[in-house]
Amino acid sequence: MTTRAPVTPQISARRRINSLLRWSAEPDRTAATAPARRAFLDRFEKEVDPEMRLSPDDRAKRAECLRKAYFIDLGLRSAAARRARGKTS
Repeated sequence: MTTRAPVTPQISARRRINSLLRWSAEPDRTAATAPARRAFLDRFEKEVDPEMRLSPDDRAKRAECLRKAYFIDLGLRSAAARRARGKTS
């Protein structure tokens, strides 16, 4: 098992700078992030129909329900984490 060095404020700042420089040079941010968005959405389709037996429409509907459930759960977890830290949700 490898251990990672802690991220210092300087490393964090350098990463933010690099990210901002990258995005400042991007003419079409939507197109640049399209492959990642597609892979994220495909994940839900693969989960509801791993053997790809459903019709594309049915698979898409089920994947949309799973995606919505995922984000609702994410919101609940976020609220719980904020409460645990003593902040209001």
